[in-house]
Amino acid sequence: MMAAEKKVRVTQVGSPIRRQADQRATLVGLGLNKMHRTRELEDTPAVRGMIRKVRHLVRVEEIE
Repeated sequence: MMAAEKKVRVTQVGSPIRRQADQRATLVGLGLNKMHRTRELEDTPAVRGMIRKVRHLVRVEEIE
């Protein structure tokens, strides 16, 4: 029996306009490129690092 994978729901709430290019690229890497778009992603250290980089542009919710 496999353990349930933890997931996080990430919603873009801030505009990437006038942001640094690496922050825009991080949003695209998370699958977010338009306002209010939501993605459910696996809760891994890599994803957490990407979220931390653009934490001022996204809202994060834990999913069980």
